[in-house]
Amino acid sequence: MPESASSPAGADAGRAADPAPDTGFRPRWFRSQDDLLLHGRDYDLGAPGLPLLCLGGLTRNAKDFHDLALRHAPRRRVVAPDYRGRGLSSRDPDWRNYRPETYAGDVLDFLTVLGVERAVVLGTSMGGLLAMGLAALRPNLVAGVIINDIGPEVAGDGYSRILDYISTDRPQPDWPAAIAALRDMFPTLALPTPAKWQRMAEATYRRGEDGLLHYDWDTALARTLATDSKNLPDLWAYYRGLGSRPALVLRGALSDVLTTATFERMAAEKPGLLRVEVAGAGHVPSLDEPESEKAIDEFLARF
Repeated sequence: MPESASSPAGADAGRAADPAPDTGFRPRWFRSQDDLLLHGRDYDLGAPGLPLLCLGGLTRNAKDFHDLALRHAPRRRVVAPDYRGRGLSSRDPDWRNYRPETYAGDVLDFLTVLGVERAVVLGTSMGGLLAMGLAALRPNLVAGVIINDIGPEVAGDGYSRILDYISTDRPQPDWPAAIAALRDMFPTLALPTPAKWQRMAEATYRRGEDGLLHYDWDTALARTLATDSKNLPDLWAYYRGLGSRPALVLRGALSDVLTTATFERMAAEKPGLLRVEVAGAGHVPSLDEPESEKAIDEFLARF
């Protein structure tokens, strides 16, 4: 069974602290069913609203949701895990475990530790697919979903681009170099200020023992992605499994992952779907664009 702790007590040693430590949450540590030490953030002010579970993209971690969590914590508890192999969670010695069904099991263990029995799920990219999967696995858990720039069909160009950049570490000497690398890697990522780019870099890189900044994920996870690319399940079936649950889908207008055609079909397949296209954004919207914040605020006000 998963266990909770307020400190890592044996977590991976030798990692440098965040350049600008976040506050306003409680770190949560727990053991996965296969005994990996995993981490998540718990923004709990005792607010009465239904909890919000935030699930990041393929290589991302809980830091991505910090600003959003602070905005919503006065009204509802916000929780966000680091998937295995990302952020403060342990790297898996067997790359074959980097797969969606394993992540879903870890998320369910995380929620068990926290005592969260029902939540709205916000999923960015892969996290949006996991939100659909959780609705199928635990129908009573998922009250509603917010899906950020992903759909039941992933465009080929976007898939290839993602596989290319996640599979090879590209160490950077300092934060300005890391920010420059991110700007080159994500030319359609619409972050409006230098502070936002700095935050993005701090959620993407971690300083290693060699003094360089390395990707804050296990690049071995790309091996599973490459292996499974031709054997994907019917994701439309999972999408239809959302049934009558309230759902909001955000799409970056420049996205090469969620195409316009898939975006339109998602609306046709699910009457009542709320949709917002974020102007100037690619894959993925950062969720702090005015139209994203407005849509998310109005959607969460239902719960």
